[in-house]
Amino acid sequence: MDAPVIPAPAASMPPAHVCEQARISRDPRFDGLFFVAVTSTGIYCRPVCPAPTAKSANVKYFGHAAACEAAGFRPCLRCRPELSPAEGAWRRGDAVVARALKLIDEGALAEQPLSALAERVGLGERQLRRLFVDRLGAPPIGVHGTRRLLFAKQLLTETRLPITEVALAAGFGSLRRFNAAFLEAYRMAPRDLRRRPNESPPGDGASDGDALVLRLGYRPPYDLGAMLDFLRGRALPGVEHVDEHSYTRAIGPIDAPGWLRVGAWPADKRERQHALKLELHGTAPSRLLEITNRLRRMFDLDADPDAIGAALTVDPRLRALVRKRPGLRLPSGWDGFEISVRAILGQQVSVAAARTLAARVAQRYGQALPQPFGPGLTHLFPTPADLADADLAPLGLTRARADTVRTVARALLDGRVDFRAERTLDDFVARWVALPGIGPWTAHYIAMRALGHPDAFPADDLVLQKALPEDGVRLSAKALGARAEAWRPWRAYGVIHTWRDSMPASLPPKPAVSAASSASAPAVKPKKTRRAA
Repeated sequence: MDAPVIPAPAASMPPAHVCEQARISRDPRFDGLFFVAVTSTGIYCRPVCPAPTAKSANVKYFGHAAACEAAGFRPCLRCRPELSPAEGAWRRGDAVVARALKLIDEGALAEQPLSALAERVGLGERQLRRLFVDRLGAPPIGVHGTRRLLFAKQLLTETRLPITEVALAAGFGSLRRFNAAFLEAYRMAPRDLRRRPNESPPGDGASDGDALVLRLGYRPPYDLGAMLDFLRGRALPGVEHVDEHSYTRAIGPIDAPGWLRVGAWPADKRERQHALKLELHGTAPSRLLEITNRLRRMFDLDADPDAIGAALTVDPRLRALVRKRPGLRLPSGWDGFEISVRAILGQQVSVAAARTLAARVAQRYGQALPQPFGPGLTHLFPTPADLADADLAPLGLTRARADTVRTVARALLDGRVDFRAERTLDDFVARWVALPGIGPWTAHYIAMRALGHPDAFPADDLVLQKALPEDGVRLSAKALGARAEAWRPWRAYGVIHTWRDSMPASLPPKPAVSAASSASAPAVKPKKTRRAA
């Protein structure tokens, strides 16, 4: 039987007349969907740039920052294109460009040639280059270079990191190479950017002691309250902490641990900032780009709410939910293995029960920090090696669940399953359901929460089967899947909207369970339901 055809994302850039109207009105919904290049100044801007509006005759539109720079334009120092969210349709799902962009974000071109990237997505080198130029206006190496330089520009503007560390954080092997690339692209040396009198001082509006503070831009509307509520109901005591205003987490490695906090960017009376505030403590510069990429996925900052809403509102049931919460995003997770363990523990039990079990696992087998961080952060979540042979029965896990956790840990260690960006959804699910104890619901849930895959769809979910029909009749998994075909390629957002509407707001997590009490904890009695773990 042939696999269903998933619609390709819409064109990367809106039509010219839409770009013109969005530019003149400074509509933040189009931020990152296109860039405005001004021929009279040689500068390119975001559509929300507060500078005086240029004449239409002097304006060109590009769908990607790399295309602007390939055409010889430099980034605006006022609106700062590095803060714009990515064009979500080209970085999500199974399209070749989406998978290649995710690999570039992970540094695939930092040490490997383009041929290696092309092989990972199943294309020839020339074909991949041509596809990038056709869709984004720049070749893969140009996208890679622009991404590094814009991140360096953000670090130079917002932090006090030494330029040597900025170069390292942006992926440059040497300071000389960084200085040369920056000068060639922006016609100024990195040190000159910091000397500009009109630039905001590093960390403007966000001075937090020894914290390194960065902005994480998004495309409005964005429902941060709903995102935090979802994460708070699943937060693991000792590993992470979520209150009404922020998400906090301990991060590794254990020999050089740190912690981070994500919350709303402080209100600015001069300009409205559509951004989250990231605070990093004790983090090596070489990890900054990886961390920001993880958090952009985790908090779904590159989503295009208008495109997603247009696809979901074809369903009468979802139409009302999207109108009720237009800024609802897809909550992902920090670590794929952690999410997979949570998914296994959440099979046929409540969210609270799954959290209790996961907290016991984290306290018993997680790596204890040398000293607690922040609000009660004491542990890193266990690695696959930590759980591959762990005795989990004393923590209250059934034998079947414990066996599945160990099986997944071993499968990750030997490469039978993984979280690689080049996997398509079908490939990912097929690999995971081949493992004992992993069914389609669990595999799709992991794809949704570990990968942030926008089209993952756990059709066996009881909440979805009961909540979507309006006649009170429970849908079968087959009927539910058929109904959701119209939501592609954004089915996971339909899941989140339905779950959010069906479940009450979560309560703050209970204090961490001590190792002693965990060891003698009784088994959590399963409930025969499938719901969001």
